[in-house]
Amino acid sequence: MTDRGPSLRALAAAVRAGRRHAVELVELSLERIAEHDDLGAVVAVDADRALAQARAVDGAVDTGRGAGSGPLAGLPVLVKDNTDVAGLRTTHGSALLAGGPVAEADAPVVARLRAAGAIVVGKTNLPEFAIEGFTDNPLFGPTRNPWRPELSPGGSSGGSAAALAAGLAPIATGTDGGGSVRIPAAWCGLLGYKPTNGVIGRRGAPDWIDFDTDGLMVGAVDDARLLLDVLAGPVAGDPRALPVPLPAAEAPTRLIAAERTADLGPLPADVATAFQTAVAALADVLRLSPEWWSPTDFFPDGSPDDDWFTLAAPEHLAALGRERIADAAGRLHPSTREFFDLGARIGIDDYLTARRRRFAHIARIDTILGSRTLLATPTVAVAGIPATGRPDAGQASLLPPATYSTAMQNLTGLPAVSLPAGETPDGVPFGLQLTAPRWADRALLDVAALWERAAPWSPTAPGYLPFG
Repeated sequence: MTDRGPSLRALAAAVRAGRRHAVELVELSLERIAEHDDLGAVVAVDADRALAQARAVDGAVDTGRGAGSGPLAGLPVLVKDNTDVAGLRTTHGSALLAGGPVAEADAPVVARLRAAGAIVVGKTNLPEFAIEGFTDNPLFGPTRNPWRPELSPGGSSGGSAAALAAGLAPIATGTDGGGSVRIPAAWCGLLGYKPTNGVIGRRGAPDWIDFDTDGLMVGAVDDARLLLDVLAGPVAGDPRALPVPLPAAEAPTRLIAAERTADLGPLPADVATAFQTAVAALADVLRLSPEWWSPTDFFPDGSPDDDWFTLAAPEHLAALGRERIADAAGRLHPSTREFFDLGARIGIDDYLTARRRRFAHIARIDTILGSRTLLATPTVAVAGIPATGRPDAGQASLLPPATYSTAMQNLTGLPAVSLPAGETPDGVPFGLQLTAPRWADRALLDVAALWERAAPWSPTAPGYLPFG
């Protein structure tokens, strides 16, 4: 039987009851981070402050004060290094920011985790400026997949995914602007959930204006439900934030399956086989017959994947500053340079055309999904890539769009989840991606729970102990 370890809910309840101690959990996290430093998952630790906060939680429990009563009381958390933590530097994996000032305030997601009782123990690695589907950068180097260390855990939330799959902490944050939660979740055997854009409020203008959201990577569906309850809600200044509770779940009545939603070529044979097997199992779980669609059935007005790049590259370049990036080109990762070179070549007419076409894509997929249709696709269209992201020694370019199946959900803002669905023949986890109608997040997690009961998975890679 799979050793799943304690749930977040059970572990926090044990702290609140005094059966476990926050100091014990923080010390365990710090010990495992040091023990598995070879993974390159964690790039900074904040041991002294974390232990001080843990002692405060334990003291509050002993005296019955409120500081030890939160739903995440005493649980260590690792934060992706593109997210501000007060008192720590946010490097975005770039040498350009390595000597920058420490953050003055927590990002909203960190503030909400802390308010629920969680304790930040450190920060996790990511590709430079979060622009790749693998995790490597000139500042900290590559992160390795606990399942197969020569391979990447994916990106851009690869450091957090690797940390979770190795049991380094019970919680690790992720952001998703083009698949950055779902891709590493798929390759690390985790559940990766990208909410409907607006469910988790953001502060300030993100580099990718319409695409970015905080997301979740967890080992179990109940952990996702708990974290969603902690993190959901509007933030002042976010015009798309949902101000009311999510709608009640409605079970899906229709299942569409597609190898791709854009014409990017056939899937590799091992991925196609894993996907077909997973869809058949999902159909049994849901008691629905899948409708198989071809890539050309989805978006007659153009490719959302192409439009994602047309919008994301110049937006990110503008946010960081064209002159600043041009002056620092020699210090950037090769993929980063290529991404920003693409952004520099895109003119305002092409940008605005893609921005307007986005609304046609949204209308099309909203019509297809209605209110109770699920779309099943592979999360990632290849079985694995080297830790440095380069299949060939001389390759120094962005991974091609054909690698992924995740950008459409960011461009349209729809909720999606990557579910562990077995392994490919070389031992890499396979992720089954389900996309739901807008605001149908709770229904999506209900489906994930049905899948979890039918096809349970381990929260950690072979050879690593679940946290707790």
